[in-house]
Amino acid sequence: MRFYDRESELAELERIRSQAFADHSRFTVITGRRRIGKTSLILKSLEGTKFAYLFVSKKSEGVLCYEFIEELSKATGITISQEIRTLRSLFMSLFALAGDEHISIVIDEFQELNNINPSFFSDLQNLWDRNKENTKINFIVSGSVYTLMHKLFQDRNEPLFGRADSIINLSPFRVDTLKEIMVENFPKYKNEDLLAFYAITGGVPKYAELFCDNDALSVAKMLNFTIRENSPFLEEGRSLLIEEFGKNYVTYFSILTAVAQGRNTQNEIQSFVGKTNLGGQLKRLVEEYALLAHIRPMFSKPTSKTVKYEIKDPFIRFWFRYVESYRPLVEMKAFDQLRKIVSNDFATFSGKSLEDFFKDKLALTNLYREIGSYWEPRKGDQSQIDIVALELVNPRKALVAEVKRSKKEFRPTRLNEKAEHLEQKALHGYEITQSCLSLDDM
Repeated sequence: MRFYDRESELAELERIRSQAFADHSRFTVITGRRRIGKTSLILKSLEGTKFAYLFVSKKSEGVLCYEFIEELSKATGITISQEIRTLRSLFMSLFALAGDEHISIVIDEFQELNNINPSFFSDLQNLWDRNKENTKINFIVSGSVYTLMHKLFQDRNEPLFGRADSIINLSPFRVDTLKEIMVENFPKYKNEDLLAFYAITGGVPKYAELFCDNDALSVAKMLNFTIRENSPFLEEGRSLLIEEFGKNYVTYFSILTAVAQGRNTQNEIQSFVGKTNLGGQLKRLVEEYALLAHIRPMFSKPTSKTVKYEIKDPFIRFWFRYVESYRPLVEMKAFDQLRKIVSNDFATFSGKSLEDFFKDKLALTNLYREIGSYWEPRKGDQSQIDIVALELVNPRKALVAEVKRSKKEFRPTRLNEKAEHLEQKALHGYEITQSCLSLDDM
């Protein structure tokens, strides 16, 4: 699969590199979940330039230094003594020898240095502060463990706090890019296929690449490729999250499984997990791990207790719904049985994804200042409105939309009743446009 999107990020990295070479060294941090394309972005931005790519593997400090010295010599021509066996000494030599060299230095999986030599972060702070003004290094570090990367650079108590000139948090592809990928790689796709592509990959480039490279871009082929022996997706959730959660992962996995299965309130989650107070874990999943979002109805107060929890990452939602929830079938390699379960349930599961697809699509138009959903707990489905969008240029105009797989399922009179109720509650004096958004509108 070719390189897609990322125009703004490439432009920003080009701007930073130009500043580093024209003025003095710059420090850039690139974060984002695993498989999001951090390394691909960095290497794309450095094509045709002099750079050293240093990957932090799980090795001893001495072996890692030896590998770094070899790569620095080969890529930049800077010769550092191969007798050096500490990261501090290596970077002391690098800064001393770099002088006015216009070079880029990349350290990938930077957070792994915490397991190799945690004191190096203080050493790097000292070396950077002393040398950044008299060198011209475009210094880039990237990392996948969200909590640790966030802590290293945004916690005031950490030595590298405030040292990054730029922090780029890489996001998944938006719906327009996913559609472009489908058009180029599967021109005869149906909107059902596009929805499945969005619902399973969540816009994560590596997952999109796996489907494209394996000619698996129809709904059936995607599900067959995902749910099978040796599928790269079966252990992906564990690989992504256990390093984040550490030894407490069991409780967090139970919470995410509950939410993936549709238990969206704190009471429902606690009942499923069998613990009476999960407020602390839910808060951390929202604020520290950025895996859950607590969603309030449009127009509610920030302190409102009317809250639903949702898994933000579509792939994580898919994985907990079908892989973790049916772990016994995975362990027994009963993949035919599991695929049947997924196929029978997928239309229901992807309904939320269809709603999110249209919210993303509306956001791309830049026509709306706020997009969300509306519901009242005591009224249930009678008040539920899938999408409420307030216009930006015309602040007294709003879109109220119902999301259905097929327009045949749409009941205009029912939406009209909900819209009239919402107008009385929160949109008095607004010009309201009512719409049904379905697969046909993707």
